[in-house]
Amino acid sequence: MSVELKSSDEIAIMREAGRRNAEVRRALLAAIAPGVTGRELDELAKAEIAKRDAEPTFVGYGPGGRPPYPGAICYSVNAQLVHGIPGERALAEGDIVSIDLGVTYGGYVSDAAFTVAVGEVAPEVQELLERTEAALHAGIERARAGNYLGDVSHAIGAVGQQARYGIVRDYGGHGVGRQMHEPPHIANFGRPGVGHRLKPGMVLALEPMFALGSEETLEGADHWTVSMRDGSLCAHFEETIAVTEGAPEVLTSLAQLDAPAGVADVPGGPGVGARVGESA
Repeated sequence: MSVELKSSDEIAIMREAGRRNAEVRRALLAAIAPGVTGRELDELAKAEIAKRDAEPTFVGYGPGGRPPYPGAICYSVNAQLVHGIPGERALAEGDIVSIDLGVTYGGYVSDAAFTVAVGEVAPEVQELLERTEAALHAGIERARAGNYLGDVSHAIGAVGQQARYGIVRDYGGHGVGRQMHEPPHIANFGRPGVGHRLKPGMVLALEPMFALGSEETLEGADHWTVSMRDGSLCAHFEETIAVTEGAPEVLTSLAQLDAPAGVADVPGGPGVGARVGESA
């Protein structure tokens, strides 16, 4: 399995794709509230992507004989983990919702996801969101040239293991570039010091997925929506990062939107695993 290294010119384009992804996700975060439907959020995402001369990566995607995916976002609520199809299901106070977004710009893909609470949720649910996002940042911190993929996977899994969460094993991160899914696969658990050695030019999408119950998942009849088999609540965070000679660069970070022009984002930026949709 070969892992493609991106040139500095390619990473510059992916940086622009990542920024557009962050801008669209910020618009989605602002729109999430009780009563909003997945279809409304999907229409918003499509409009915001079009305004930025980009394309929705997920629309029409259909690997392995699956029906073409219809949405710009994956909209997964409560026990739904990933790949939920946006429809007329409206968010309610106390829900948690995961949104995964792919934006293609200049022929290159950016991929990122977040999970947020809609209003008030139980403390253990809020903690699940915060720790899953913390696991993402732990993985990003280890994504440095000279380390191994196992170091990244171990850092992510250690956060979930300490919290006694179900660490999803059926899905994980991946390389990203001209295609949404490129080698290597990046598990959310593992042993340090094993796997591919990280090199500058690798572009990876890290995406921890934890659940309050078992790690076992179940694919729905639509051949897309993946839920926790035991119905437990779950969380999913993702960023696209570039491995560099120094600190990894988070190409899709929301933090870059508030940074001075030309300042790259590095691990440890502010998170989004918080409550949204509260009354003003």
